[in-house]
Amino acid sequence: MVGIVGWAVIVGLLLAWQGIGLIRAGDGWPTMSDMFRRITRYPPGRVLLFSVWLWIGWHLFVRGWRFFLRS
Repeated sequence: MVGIVGWAVIVGLLLAWQGIGLIRAGDGWPTMSDMFRRITRYPPGRVLLFSVWLWIGWHLFVRGWRFFLRS
């Protein structure tokens, strides 16, 4: 239950950030796409973002699994 509530809070905060960024577009409040565009503008940023994506995916979805053909 704590994990579900935690993820709901994180997703809610990201959606609130995006909403505020879209409402205050001319005030310099960046949206998530603005931040990702700035990060991926240069190759080291792309490598860093891909590495973080792999690390998060491994720790959330793969770690602790057993291979389905191995008994």
